[in-house]
Amino acid sequence: MGPGVTRPAQLVVVTGTGTGVGKTWVTARLAAAARAAGVSVAARKPVQSFDPDDRETDAGVLAAATGSWPQEVCPLPRWYPRPMAPPMAADALGRPPFTVADLVAELRWPAPLELGLVEGVGGVRSPLAADGDSTDLVAQLEPDLVVVVADAGLGTINAVRSALDALGQYPTLVVANRYDDRDDLHRRNRAWLVDVDGVDLEVDVDGVLRRLSPGAEGAAGAEGAAEASRRPTPRTSAGGDPPHNRRLPGPPDGRSPN
Repeated sequence: MGPGVTRPAQLVVVTGTGTGVGKTWVTARLAAAARAAGVSVAARKPVQSFDPDDRETDAGVLAAATGSWPQEVCPLPRWYPRPMAPPMAADALGRPPFTVADLVAELRWPAPLELGLVEGVGGVRSPLAADGDSTDLVAQLEPDLVVVVADAGLGTINAVRSALDALGQYPTLVVANRYDDRDDLHRRNRAWLVDVDGVDLEVDVDGVLRRLSPGAEGAAGAEGAAEASRRPTPRTSAGGDPPHNRRLPGPPDGRSPN
């Protein structure tokens, strides 16, 4: 993972089937639920691109969920205020190109750490750096698990199959975000992916947390995270997930990082 970097006890990469499926939201809810369960957790976004008019960055959302600073989640030199894939944003802004290896080498973790979450950008094959995408990030990090966030609705079977094909042999868990058991299509998509394709799939953050920390599902906050994970997540257009998550370094409400 690069010189001077401590690997967490469990390392999870969170990617998705596309932009706007809710990667940042799922990562933040997973981090918050893990903290509530007494698990030491940190989140990292190796690079982020965004619309400068948005209120907050993905790094800001992840910092709030983990009690840290946005510039700890994503190094300030890797903030690109242009709503397009990060290597394109860097080029449009006249900034130097960067590689996946550069991003991996810049990852820093507090030690000791039980759970580290790394969120990619866009979909699995969306450009992450000048020389690669999230499949290359996964190959270099060799995580214990890859969480693939997908929408629960129309088109998700094709999107999930494409994402899993791209990831190859790595251990994966699909999260069907915005899943509503009252929706016939959602139920049928879930059944097809699980029963026909044999996909390892969860429909809430509580289920993911159980995989990572057995017994943690009874901790305070996990039930709330599970219920919240069933609510619809707003979509965005360019390089991030929910549109309510962008702006300046500094934890919310004047908190200090812990």
